[in-house]
Amino acid sequence: MVPQQVIRDQNATRVSDVLRNVSGVTPQGGFGGSTFNFTTRGFEDSRIVRNGLFRATDVFNDPFITAINTVERVEVLKGPASVLYGQAEPGGLINIITKQPQAEPFYEVHFRAGSFDLIEPAIDFTGPLTKDDRLTYRLTASYQNGGRFREFVDSETFSVSPILRYEFSENTDLTVEYEYLIDNQTFDDGLPLDPVVFDLPRDRFLGEPDDSLNAEAHRFYVTFNHRFNENLRMRSGFGAEFLNDELRAFRPGNFDPVTGDVERGFAFNEGFNETFSWQTDLIAEFETGAIAHQLLFGVELSVLDLDTPDSFVFRDNDGILSINLFDPQYGVSTPIPGDAVSPTLTSNSQETIGIYLQDQITLLPNLKLLVGGRYDFVRNESVLEFLGSSQDTAVVSELDDGAFSPRVGIVYQPIEPISIYASYSRSFVPSSANTIDGEIIEPERGTQYEIGVRGEFGDVVVNLAAYDITKTNITRADPNNTFFSIPIGEATSRGVELDVAGEISDGWNIIASLFFNETSISEGDARNPEGDALRNAPNSGASLWSTYEIQSGNLQGLGFGAGIFYVGDRDAEVPNDLILPSYVRVDASIFYRRDNWQAQLNFRNLFDTDYIEGSQSTVNVRPGDPFSVVGSVSVRF
Repeated sequence: MVPQQVIRDQNATRVSDVLRNVSGVTPQGGFGGSTFNFTTRGFEDSRIVRNGLFRATDVFNDPFITAINTVERVEVLKGPASVLYGQAEPGGLINIITKQPQAEPFYEVHFRAGSFDLIEPAIDFTGPLTKDDRLTYRLTASYQNGGRFREFVDSETFSVSPILRYEFSENTDLTVEYEYLIDNQTFDDGLPLDPVVFDLPRDRFLGEPDDSLNAEAHRFYVTFNHRFNENLRMRSGFGAEFLNDELRAFRPGNFDPVTGDVERGFAFNEGFNETFSWQTDLIAEFETGAIAHQLLFGVELSVLDLDTPDSFVFRDNDGILSINLFDPQYGVSTPIPGDAVSPTLTSNSQETIGIYLQDQITLLPNLKLLVGGRYDFVRNESVLEFLGSSQDTAVVSELDDGAFSPRVGIVYQPIEPISIYASYSRSFVPSSANTIDGEIIEPERGTQYEIGVRGEFGDVVVNLAAYDITKTNITRADPNNTFFSIPIGEATSRGVELDVAGEISDGWNIIASLFFNETSISEGDARNPEGDALRNAPNSGASLWSTYEIQSGNLQGLGFGAGIFYVGDRDAEVPNDLILPSYVRVDASIFYRRDNWQAQLNFRNLFDTDYIEGSQSTVNVRPGDPFSVVGSVSVRF
């Protein structure tokens, strides 16, 4: 978990910034710079839940998952979390916990500015609205505008989130949330997946200056909590998300090292996403003789509809859209739909019903057993439209499937501060990916074995874990047509992780991680050789962030922070023909806190390390951020 204090100390401007603090998690660039994917325990994913509720994947996560100003903390749930959350990669998932109303009122005004013309004013207000404190509210809002280190690339984001909570009694409360976000930015696909990238200026841009990706979201959430008695309580949550997006961009493709030319296609897309999710949990605590139980029963329903009624991708067969990597010339005219148009996904719908049961059994005061399982029923339907042929056609693909995902764990405390645990679990991920023949690929399954030890020493928590994961029916982009996918068999991931977090002494805080990981394709084909590593899966990584604040004297409130983030070698593609070198990034900060205000300066990538963050497709990689400075001032009253 990454708490609010670390988010503030690091002056994070994006959700992905905070994931560097967690072992086994490596953030990467995503779709056109608008999303962030991440590798968790060797497996790539973009799955993020919000306060535990399902949401659509691959729909503009960063900053579009939620503005950083609304985030209370970020939880990384390691291993298959399908028992409670369903549809999760075997490596784990990210749970964003948002700020909630407080009975103690405060009003905070925050302003941030920094490199590349960044400006971000924000507010965070909370408190009671009635004299009896039963009705409370929270209002967060922020506006972020600025360029990026990439040439021609900038972005503008606005968000506002009002929340109301009413306590009917000490046992019952209802929370209603609304969130509105709008994000307009330059679409940026990065640099070619080729060794030449290591010698290029990292700000080299291969689209057109007018390329854009604009998105708008409305999100509604209702949460109801009720305690029937001392032993039985219920939590029920409902969420609805409505997202619109429009993409107009020249997207780079294959690179010719002889001529320096990069093929480009033009993509136009107007999409609409609807996501509905409902989750209800019943938690019962009871005893059977000397054995205590905490029984959880839950039901989850989610519906996802994706429509792209106006969409086409113009494939450049004559080279008129190409751009030279070493001497880019801009100003190519936007094409219109014609004969050179690729097949497009016009709609996709997915309905899921999940039923889960879990029992945490206290056999002895120092021995606990966890047994649980979840069954998912999934229906998926997609429509692919083939344009530009002699007769336009559409292919409808349907898939009905279901799977049981068990979980078993045991925890033993030999002494009070030490817990030793072992677990077995399975995961299930329904697929919406299509083969070139128009068939939906069968769901992926994951199996994980994990052992670990956790120690709590005062305010410092240490966790050491080892895991072995096998994932079946994995997919990758079809090398003959990247709009489609192909199943390639089975992959394994094995590793060791260490996390340390807490307050070492008054004013001195630390959060650190270390991991070693080895992935390999255990069942593949000619294009996916057995023994090759998965892409974007570093073999090792580490992080250390520490702050110290002077506690007394004339300099009381003055503090310093420093961090080092290491990511090991990663394979950029399968087959493993290109390695992205390891890198070390150093950050630092200085801050001053006094009474109700704070001023802060953060220095990111202090030594201006030139590195590649990750490969984001079969033809592109994304360079990492250079040296930058972010300053902020906040006042709370």
